Amino acid sequence: MTPESKTGLSTEYFDRAVRITPGGVHSPVRAFKGVGGTPIFFRSAQGGTMTSVDGREYIDFCQSFGPLILGHRDPDVSEAVREAIDTAWSFGACEPYSLELAEWITSRLPWVEMLRFVSSGTEAVMSALRVARAATNRNRILKFEGCYHGHSDSLLVKAGSGLAGEAASSSAGVSNQVASDTLVAPLDDENAVREVFNRHGKEIAAVILEPLPANYGLLIQRREFIDEVIKLARANGALVVFDEVISGFRVALGGMAEVLGIRPDLVTYGKVIGGGFPVAAYGGRKDLMELVAPVGPVYQAGTLSANPVGMRAGLATLQKVERVNAYAHLEERTANFCDELKARLKEQGLPFRVTLTASIFWLHSTTDQPMRRIQQIPSQNADAFAKIFHAALDRGIYLSPSGYEVNFVSLAHSDELLERAGKAILEAAALAVP
Repeated sequence: MTPESKTGLSTEYFDRAVRITPGGVHSPVRAFKGVGGTPIFFRSAQGGTMTSVDGREYIDFCQSFGPLILGHRDPDVSEAVREAIDTAWSFGACEPYSLELAEWITSRLPWVEMLRFVSSGTEAVMSALRVARAATNRNRILKFEGCYHGHSDSLLVKAGSGLAGEAASSSAGVSNQVASDTLVAPLDDENAVREVFNRHGKEIAAVILEPLPANYGLLIQRREFIDEVIKLARANGALVVFDEVISGFRVALGGMAEVLGIRPDLVTYGKVIGGGFPVAAYGGRKDLMELVAPVGPVYQAGTLSANPVGMRAGLATLQKVERVNAYAHLEERTANFCDELKARLKEQGLPFRVTLTASIFWLHSTTDQPMRRIQQIPSQNADAFAKIFHAALDRGIYLSPSGYEVNFVSLAHSDELLERAGKAILEAAALAVP
């Protein structure tokens, strides 16, 4: 099969798409800008694989960027979805399905005393920070460089070149005035965080943190750093917001809050809680959540929030994850796969490594130090990964299409699939070396 025959229809579709959609895609990373080339269009998926419009099957480690912890179209979730579609698509009124999912979550996570469903992680974070500002009567938010919290204006910022914490817009269309309400500190640097609080402590409504930064590589943080951030926030009257859109219900039932034994004031979830449908939520302390309309003065609404199909898919997913003890199986399966791959990469002297936690892994260029902040990522990483990506794609492996995106193992990734994938990735890594 020639390269053209593998992707011919995808190329045709992409040529049509760029005429009517910015970049031909509905989310930027899908455009393959970080790896080059023409994106693959997929027509179907099942378990650990996806099938392209050209009829080729790929072992999928993107898994819709994390939601599909059970794999594509898990049979138990599929049954719940079919039943839901045959019952109702949307109400715009009260229904029991969101109640069931909300009760399931709040009964298991003590730090989520109340929650509100929304449709995306961006919406969840935006709403949680609005609550934090209302609760504290302060305007500023502290975030960390290398953590992504969605595309609301106040969070599309990067570290500025001036005083500690000062930020600049990272997107056109975000005003300097809006950007100035967000402070940015580096990860893994307690002194920098202390300096920000020394300058702005009484202005900060909340600190928002990915307790497992997984949007700019997998930057696993020291426990001491996270503890110090929380200590400084609480000493200065700022709320602690955990962004667990990726890590929530993925690294453990209670996400990183459970792993760390930390009780955030507010937390945001997405991805896994919708079972592959557009579902997210924000929640936390009851006194904070009761600030949200119609009980309190913080307005937030959504026509399709708590969509009944997504609610039932999410509940079916979480119930199965709990029933089959998915986290233990996933952690063992991912560790075996990644440890074997790491050993073979080292044995063959290939300049690539694998960082992992739970069922999340990141393939990246070799470095001699643990990577905890974005400045520690090797400068050649993007170019090197692009070569691996395309060589793996040629061998039927679909990795997340950016050197700064992580990959996910699902329960549907059988030993046979993982063995095939490991061999293909190793071959791809060998070809990526000049």
